[in-house]
Amino acid sequence: METYLVSKVSWCIFAAIMKEKIRETASQLFLERGFKSITMDDIANEIGISKKTIYSEYNNKTSLVEDCVMNKFCDLSDGIDLIIAMEKNAIEELYEIKKYVMSHLNEEKSSPQYQLMKYYPKIYKSVKSMHFEKMHKCVLLNVDRGLQQELFRANIDPEFIARIYFSGMNSIKDQTIFPITIFPISKLMDSFLEYHLRGIVTPKGKNILNNIINSNQE
Repeated sequence: METYLVSKVSWCIFAAIMKEKIRETASQLFLERGFKSITMDDIANEIGISKKTIYSEYNNKTSLVEDCVMNKFCDLSDGIDLIIAMEKNAIEELYEIKKYVMSHLNEEKSSPQYQLMKYYPKIYKSVKSMHFEKMHKCVLLNVDRGLQQELFRANIDPEFIARIYFSGMNSIKDQTIFPITIFPISKLMDSFLEYHLRGIVTPKGKNILNNIINSNQE
């Protein structure tokens, strides 16, 4: 009986490790080459396992895509929460969040948002709703901190700022408007963040913003 229990626990641990390996590998491939072009065979070959092993964890590719997308969202959300907990000034906080997100999205070479919207609309709709709730909350907290620190103008409307920021952040990922050959995502994110901040900062905030931009260019 004891041997059976040990074997069962060992198998459960192995299965959990394997599922995590599948998720990590698939997530990386999806970001690099897109949700549509990557097949279950590609993922199996990359890991060095049989396709049957993947199907023992996921019923189909859609369930794998959903798990990868939701897991990535949760990872990013947790990381953003840690940055917010550091209580930096509001402007530095946004740049730290931008840097963190960029380091985890691999330059988004394959336009994953567009592919998710086109080929997996239900997953896209779900994650977009979660994304809005998270970003809305984070931007409201950031604006409140910026107001308290006198870095943002007192007459701004926090609710409008939070919603227009979300809208703009989604729009710049549309490669029909901002083709990656002209607007590399890292440069585009920098430009959008500066555009956002210059519209709401006080003279005190402007000095901090200029110092950050200048230090990033050195």
